[in-house]
Amino acid sequence: MKNIMVIASNYPINSTSSYGWFVHEICKRLTNKGFNVVVLSPHCYGSKFTESFDGVNVLRFPYFFPFSSQKLAYGDGIPYNIKKNILAKIQVPLFVLSEFVSALIHVKKEKIDLINTHWLLPQGLIGAICHKLFGIPHVTTVHGSDINTIKKSKILRRICVFIIKNSNWITTNSNYTKELILSIDPSAGEKVSIVPIGVDINFLQQGRILQEMHQKDSKILSVGRLVESKGVDVLILAMKEVVIKFPDVKLFIVGDGPERNKLETLVENLNLNENVVFVGSVEHSLLPSLYASSDIFVLPSQNIGGIVEGLGVVLLEAMACGTPVIGSDIGGIKDIIIDGYNGFLVPEKSPGELSTKIIELLSDSEIAIKFTYNGFNTIKNKFSWDRVIDDFSTIYYDCVNIYDV
Repeated sequence: MKNIMVIASNYPINSTSSYGWFVHEICKRLTNKGFNVVVLSPHCYGSKFTESFDGVNVLRFPYFFPFSSQKLAYGDGIPYNIKKNILAKIQVPLFVLSEFVSALIHVKKEKIDLINTHWLLPQGLIGAICHKLFGIPHVTTVHGSDINTIKKSKILRRICVFIIKNSNWITTNSNYTKELILSIDPSAGEKVSIVPIGVDINFLQQGRILQEMHQKDSKILSVGRLVESKGVDVLILAMKEVVIKFPDVKLFIVGDGPERNKLETLVENLNLNENVVFVGSVEHSLLPSLYASSDIFVLPSQNIGGIVEGLGVVLLEAMACGTPVIGSDIGGIKDIIIDGYNGFLVPEKSPGELSTKIIELLSDSEIAIKFTYNGFNTIKNKFSWDRVIDDFSTIYYDCVNIYDV
């Protein structure tokens, strides 16, 4: 059995946690493919330093004392924590150093055969250095948000090239993210594969059953972090036109984040308090029923300072529940939605065009049924966890076998 170390900047701290859940989904499924998986992630105050979670051995490294003052990881996410918290900014070098030292210790202690790092910085850099020091195969997984930041800095671009050169394989979540990698290092083409995040079709089928029982009542759903790049403000602006045609329509906004106060103020200014509901954060187990009870799911992402949606996992989940979807025509969303076949694509930052498509979808049941059917088949054929894990395990074995020869 091969020993795999997965290094990530966040990881679930319990069964109801939403942090890094997709990384855990990958890890626990890899244990069924003949791998012993060890996860190295930052400690979160109140979590255990070591534990076994769904067959995955989790090691959490502390990076500041007292532990209650660790502010960099979790919460709103590292980029936003750095912006809003001076202590988080101070902790950056300590975080990197602690993660690096922990990786060096546990690579030897756990007799690691392969390292898979999620996000380029700092994990990809740490994996690249371990690869250079110990000759251990290194797979880098890029999710989009990391490369969007790196491409703006000459220094970070050079570090990225070093990471690419010291990776046996690179997986990206979409064509968009792959093109970003190749724009930094065109020579990387032969070792870059698109392996998207998957969805648990069996889990989300709960929502599909609920949807068949649901009486349509014009519900629109948006799920995600309330940050500027998600474009929830565009959706709220679009609702001003939608309520003219459908006065009783309800928009449910699920999630929390730094933009919430601004969005609530926007709703008040547009007199949409009766039509827009801020649900807040919810446990992942509740999402199927939320998707299922909605007529439309909307992901109105926008390009903000080069930050673009790398894929759009919430779109995958909604489609798996049989909910018709609308998304912006940017980033990795275009890997999911084929306009007019399994959903609608609309230009980013265009509330007028978004409202038109929402009204069209609410008015035409035949289009909604078409998107429901084709959307589910898209997920089944392209984005199921079974297919994704097969791709990851094949890459792992190929990398390890090269070094075993």
